[in-house]
Amino acid sequence: MRFFVLVLASFILFSASVRAEVRVIDGDSLMVDGVEVRLEGIDAPEYHQECYDKDNKLYPCGKKAYEFLLKITGQDTTCEEIEKDRYHRSVAICYSQGKNLNQEMVANGWAVAYTSYTNAFLDTEAKAKKAGRGIWQGRFMRPELYRALMRKK
Repeated sequence: MRFFVLVLASFILFSASVRAEVRVIDGDSLMVDGVEVRLEGIDAPEYHQECYDKDNKLYPCGKKAYEFLLKITGQDTTCEEIEKDRYHRSVAICYSQGKNLNQEMVANGWAVAYTSYTNAFLDTEAKAKKAGRGIWQGRFMRPELYRALMRKK
């Protein structure tokens, strides 16, 4: 019995010290332990996308979205897969430092609710828009439309 307790204790200590290998790809995608993860229910500006601020000046909103996700994502990141998308990526709700990353991106205005898939973040988006956070500080093109236009070029 004592041996079992020691083995169990060492397993718990070892598993508690294992950290996920996490890399932010863009404002709505991560690589977690070698698995590409798309944050479910949100759509962030593309990395090279630009937006207009409150003074009508262009700024790199795609890079800002990436930087914000990078800032809020830690090595304690965990993801709950909802499904696989057509590109075989894991579509998931991810958590880090006790926060829902999907929700945080929308709440801070660095992503919009992706209503083609779910309405889960519509209320959060409305609050970010009202407060003028992130991309809501000025004008921007919805990421989905931006991607469609870039494909036509």
